[in-house]
Amino acid sequence: MGIIGTIIIGFIVGLIARFLKPGDDSMGWIMTILLGIGGSLLATYGGQAIGFYQAGEAAGFIGAVVGAIILLVLYGMISKRR
Repeated sequence: MGIIGTIIIGFIVGLIARFLKPGDDSMGWIMTILLGIGGSLLATYGGQAIGFYQAGEAAGFIGAVVGAIILLVLYGMISKRR
């Protein structure tokens, strides 16, 4: 899909994850993009480890959003400890 497409999809996934998770997640648009891309990677590799996806198969859009929400929860837990 290319780097530009990955950035756009990552931004959309990150925005949806931030919208669905309650609470104040103050981060800029670059962190939102990285959140969406990280959520997609988490869903892909986590899904392959559990057996939801075959090797080489990427997670879908909903899986990426779920992965991004998991990353947001982890980020919130880590940032509260500081």
